[in-house]
Amino acid sequence: MNENIVNIDETNAAALLIEESHKRPVVIDFWADWCEPCKMLMPVLEKLATEYNGAFLLAKVNADEQQMISQQFGVRSLPTVMIMQNGQPVDGFMGAQPENAVRELLQKYLP
Repeated sequence: MNENIVNIDETNAAALLIEESHKRPVVIDFWADWCEPCKMLMPVLEKLATEYNGAFLLAKVNADEQQMISQQFGVRSLPTVMIMQNGQPVDGFMGAQPENAVRELLQKYLP
């Protein structure tokens, strides 16, 4: 695991999802073990987080274990990806996306 990829729970959610987003974009990946598209998307997000090396934080939220956080963000289906900037969700998508689509979305928010 690298330091640009974190697992979120209620103890670190405020610091990593809100506060960190004032320093750099935070990409939140809401996923679950039973979700097949999640398993296709996660390696793409992890690859990009590694490649961009700190330009954004990839924050993974297990929606089954962290239902409170999922509800706070209004997540309705999995996978859901949200981009946080300055404490606010600014963009995102639902469902698995190909790498080039994810990359295009990220480039709007990366320096």
